[in-house]
Amino acid sequence: EFMQASWDIEEVQAKGIQHLASLLKDKNAFPYLLTCTEVITHAMKAHIDSLDLQVEGCILLLEILSQALEQGVMMALDESVASCLLHTVRKHSENEVFLSMLCTLLMMVSASEVAAENLRKAGIIPDLLSILRRFLHNDEICFSCCAVLWSLAVSENNADQAVLASAVPVTSAVLQKHLQNGVVAESACSALWALALQGCLADSDYEPTAALLLDALRMNPDRAELVKNGCLALASLVRLSETAALAILLHPKGSGVELIKDEYHLHLEEPGVAEALCLLMNEMVQYDEVMLDMRSQKMEKLLCEIKLQFPFS
Repeated sequence: EFMQASWDIEEVQAKGIQHLASLLKDKNAFPYLLTCTEVITHAMKAHIDSLDLQVEGCILLLEILSQALEQGVMMALDESVASCLLHTVRKHSENEVFLSMLCTLLMMVSASEVAAENLRKAGIIPDLLSILRRFLHNDEICFSCCAVLWSLAVSENNADQAVLASAVPVTSAVLQKHLQNGVVAESACSALWALALQGCLADSDYEPTAALLLDALRMNPDRAELVKNGCLALASLVRLSETAALAILLHPKGSGVELIKDEYHLHLEEPGVAEALCLLMNEMVQYDEVMLDMRSQKMEKLLCEIKLQFPFS
């Protein structure tokens, strides 16, 4: 009430945010803090030019969301909160340090389907792509933005086909730039998978994207989640085009089929990886030429192994 009575006075908003932050250590206060997100973002929007207030508000929201996730509480932030956050993104789009924090906040917010939908409605996708282009070197920003893109692209009621299509080259550039950074590469693979599922790739994208995804698998063989999402992305591409399937067979760094075998044996205890590999193979055998090649590389043997390893799946 104290903050709401004086939106126009920056010092009041700053003191209010500081006091709310002091309550974070009190577990009894947490349910009440959950109701304060709209007040905090409104204060940030009302004093958009004050970087100090933006930073303090952002830190407080991150803490509240972190505690909520730890306790299994999903916060579905409404459209006004999404609008305020987008307003902040646009005003401080040049400040790399603050944006890194803000993009982490957006990633946490977008974990909720309702909040992700509100961000999409607010028109955040072009802003995310602009941030990625400008700060392609920043691994934290790239990781967070690709995670947000994934959340937005997997939404069932997606009407942003053209906007999402423009995310393909940017996401590919992120993966290319950070191939050796497993965390960022994993996030980019997930985003490309979601974009492929939505049919956002053009015919000319299939071959280079398939080759890039194979590079990611080759460079990060130990990351089970990356392997799983990379294979799911490849399966989506192969479903759309034989060109992608041939790109997997004829990869200049070695057969993708051999890579699939190696990845399976590396993650024998991971049913998610095995399932993604089976899905990919299932898509590949729809093309006669590709199936003949897979047969010559004794893929039946691998399939029998998988069947024995996971008899009840």
